[in-house]
Parts: sequence; C-alpha cells; structure tokens
Amino acid sequence: MNNSARRISPTQALFTRLERGGASDRFLLKGLFFAIVGVFVLLAITLSSSYSAIVPTRGGVLTEGIVGIPRFVNPALAITRADQDMVALVYSGLMRLSEGGTLVPDVAESITLSDDGRTYSVTLRKNVRFHDGTPLTAQDVAYTIELIQNPDLKSPLRGTWNNVSVNVLGEYDLEISLEETYAPFVENFTLGIMPRHIWQELPIEQLPFSQYNTEPIGSGPFAVSNVGRDAGGLISSYELSSFESALNRPNLARIDLNFYKNETALEEALTLGEIKATAYLTGTSLVTIDRNRFQIIEEPLPRIFGIFFNQNRSPVMRDRSVRDALGAAVDRTTLINEVLGGYGIPTSGPTLSGALMVESQQASSTTTSDSQIESAMQILKRGGWTQTSAGTWEKRLDGTPTSLQVTIRSSNNAPFSAVVANVAERWRALGVEVTVEQFEQADLVQSVIRPRDFETLFFGMDMNRSEDLYPFWHSSQKDDPGLNVAQYTNIAVDNLLADARVEHDPGARALILADVATRIENEAPAIFLFAPTMTYVVAKDITTTPLPTIHRPSDRFVTVASWYATTDTLWSWFSKVTFPTPESNESEASESIIN
Repeated sequence: MNNSARRISPTQALFTRLERGGASDRFLLKGLFFAIVGVFVLLAITLSSSYSAIVPTRGGVLTEGIVGIPRFVNPALAITRADQDMVALVYSGLMRLSEGGTLVPDVAESITLSDDGRTYSVTLRKNVRFHDGTPLTAQDVAYTIELIQNPDLKSPLRGTWNNVSVNVLGEYDLEISLEETYAPFVENFTLGIMPRHIWQELPIEQLPFSQYNTEPIGSGPFAVSNVGRDAGGLISSYELSSFESALNRPNLARIDLNFYKNETALEEALTLGEIKATAYLTGTSLVTIDRNRFQIIEEPLPRIFGIFFNQNRSPVMRDRSVRDALGAAVDRTTLINEVLGGYGIPTSGPTLSGALMVESQQASSTTTSDSQIESAMQILKRGGWTQTSAGTWEKRLDGTPTSLQVTIRSSNNAPFSAVVANVAERWRALGVEVTVEQFEQADLVQSVIRPRDFETLFFGMDMNRSEDLYPFWHSSQKDDPGLNVAQYTNIAVDNLLADARVEHDPGARALILADVATRIENEAPAIFLFAPTMTYVVAKDITTTPLPTIHRPSDRFVTVASWYATTDTLWSWFSKVTFPTPESNESEASESIIN
C-alpha cells in the first residue's frame, strides 16, 4: 500500500487542518483544543479532591512543659503529676481508655468476668514487649500487683489492691480475684505493668532508690531515649521516642518533656516557644494565652468540691433553713468566672453528671446575684430567723437565743483560699457572721478531717471515672478513716450505694447513682459548688484526638498514639489500607470483655 494512502490519527488530522486553514480558523481551533485540555485538567483536580484524604504520617515532635521534677516514674509509686505524666507515656496496662471513653483491652487480649462478678480471667497478647525487647508475660502482671500490695513499699495504690489475689495459670494467662464483687474495680486494669526481670532482684527497701525510677522501662507508646539533667544532677528534661513495637505505634516521632520549678517559668517558656503544650497553667495564666497560636482543650474531672456541714457539732447547721439559705446565697457562676478563671463546672449535686446538667441550666438562667441574696433572706425568715438592726440574724435554738455565726475551715493553699473567700463574702452579704480558719494540708487532715472537728469544711471528693460515691456517703464511712466527712446517714442511700457497687451494667448503675444524688441533694448535707476541669494548652500544629472522660490530668495521654504533627494527601482507598488508626479495632476489642 502507498504510504500517502495510509490512515492518519485524529490528532494528526487536527493539526494538519490547523496548518492548512486560515488564521482565524487556526486561532479558533487552537482555543478549542486548549479549552478541552483545561476541562480535563480541572476534572482530574476535582476528582482528586473528591476521592483523596488527608492522613496523618509518622513524624514530628511535641515538646511539653511540666511543673515539678519526676522522682518515681514507676506505676507502684507515682504520686505527683510529673510522675503520673511520665508513667502514662512509658507504661501500658491490661486495659486502656478508648477515644469513646470506654475501657478496651490493651496488653490483655481478653478479660472474662465470672458469673459471681469476683474473678477476672485474663489472657495476654503474645506480641507485647518491654522497651528492652523482653516479652511481657503474666508473671510481670502478677509481680506488679503483688509489689503494690507489699506494705513495706508504702505504695499510694495499696488500698486499691487490698484483698485482691492473683493466680498465674500460664505464660500468658492469669486470674485476678476479689473477696467481694466490686463493679468499678475494672478501672484499675489501666495500671501500668512493670518488668519483673528489672525489679525483682532489688530488696523492697532499695526499690525507691533505683535508677529505674528515673530511667524507666515500660511497654507503652514511648520509650526513654535521653535524660537531661541540670548542674545539680536533677532531671531537667526527657526525650521520649516512639516505640516501634508498641501495640499502637504513635504517629509522633518524639515527645520531649521539659520540667520547670514553677508556673511562672513554664508560662514564659510557652510564650517564647520553647514548649508547644502544657496542662499546668491555672485560670489566671490561661487568660493571656495567644489563641492564634494555641488551642485550649478543657475536660471535666470526676471531683466535686463543696462546703460540707457537720450537723453533729453545730445546732445552727442542724437548722434546715440555715443550710438552704447558705446554699441559695452562693453564686457559683461568679465564683467560677472570677476565682477559677472560667475553668470549672457548677454543680448542685455530688456527681459529675449532675454538674454538667447544672451547667446547662445556668447557661440559660436569668437569676442575678442580688436576687440570690434576697431569696436566701426569705428562706431564713420563713425558718423563724429574725434580722436585727445591725443586719445579723437571731433565733432561739433548743431554747437558747442564738446568733447566725459560721466558721469555715479549709486548706490554706491559694486556690482553696480564694474559693472560701468568695463564699464567705456572699454569706456576709446575707448578714451571716463568718469566720475563716485555714490550715496546712497535713494539719487539716489530722486536726480537722479525721476527728470531724468543724462546723463547715471546704472539701473535695476525688472520685474515679465510675463515680463511686460509697466512700463519701455510706454511713459505714462516717468515722475515720472513712471519707463521709458530713457523717451523713440514710438507710435507703446505703442500700443504693451497695447496689451500685455490684452493678456491672453501666446504664443501670447510672440510674442508681442518679437516685442517690437526688436523695442527697434533698437533704442538703453539703453545698456542692463545682467540678474542676483539666485545661490542656497545645499548639495548633499538633492535632490531638477527642479526650475521653478522664480521671486525672495524665489521662490526656491515653489517646496520644493517635496524635499527629505531619500529614499527607492520598486517594481515600489507599489511606484506609495504609494508615489504620489505633482505634480501628475498638469495637471488636470491646466485645472481648464479658461481664
């Protein structure tokens, strides 16, 4: 066949036509050609945007500031916030909190609860290793629990693990048994597991002095790669590297922790950019934070602070109208805004869930501070109290003319002093003669709380996430060493609290606690004020995940493996395959706990 007769492609034909045509034809056809190409490019970009996703990549460094110096980076001895923060990053437990706020297996592969609710059968994952490469086994779990139970160690967790027995069944299997059913006990399975091969050779009296308290080896998401010390040999910083063999390998390549003597030095470091995050700033310092550079994450803590009445020591406090009037006079909104810098949740009851409800109600309330004082005055008048020309109040109690005088006892630390001063000011505006007595914390415990020597006491109930109210309100706890400081007694409440302790269904347990809270509020044994919040300041170039309901500030790190500082853009189906999230098997893992 002749070459001139061969078929040519459409593209070649188009360009031939362009060359043979006139100038105007060539211009129009070229414009059409480039328009078509532009449409295809735009379509490709649109499709790429629609079917691509931004995914975290591994890398980046988070530098965090902490007030204090760690001494016991050891789950059995950690007591300060600096210690607890380190433990949360370096160690892992049988269980952990998920982003959804539920407990899911971590080191444990499965945990099965016996029918009587007393024995937990635990099977460990077989691929968990400590930072030195040693496998984590049932012997390590048993050693950690038995170490805490040793009275010679004086672990702050000993009371939690009293009357608990551990039976090792195999290399990766064990049973943990309680003397009595206690549903909230499962919260303790977040305890960090210590490497038995590191600690077992140390005599118990030498254990607090071991170098492994400050150069710890755990199995958590981050491992210690460098320890910085100042001229005096005190720890000034830690460099923690992502543990490649962690169950949930972190996205962040490193976390650097810098330690400061006080909040002022910490705040300066944050301003200068030496650190990117901290959970150690108070309300007044938080006001100055640059919101263009930092985000502030606020989460409530399961602690309720209030003024507790001792009706056994004071006839005035036994008068219900007095307790109601004192409660009505308190301005929780102003207290939180002016004293706590806005970081707290108002409450009128003994539970965090009640506090969140009060916060919602007060947000829409139009009640003024002055009207609260007027309402409190009317309560006193209806209760038979007479206001004198000097503005004070009098009433005959037990046949004796009595003036309305109140003494508040509290710790003398700065935040507590400010709260008590605010409450005292409100009561004085009501016409109450108020005396404030403050004590060093140790003296308050020994001289006031333990003997129940007070009329009113500013006191905080530090509950766990499951809000176990038993230690604070059951009548069996009304005397030392119990924490029922109001010496509250109610048989119906006692029975409900006992039921809550053995109820494993969260929904049913919540209903019981709601009933308990309502009954306590109706009897006014205390004026509940607020639940404090944990405030976490973190640079905007660090992406965190939603925090679950936390017990203490160090719990902010429970989802740290999911945090990231760097990202990449991939087509969505590639991102699902290549970058699974640490929480991807959360639902499946939850099913392995059988209640």
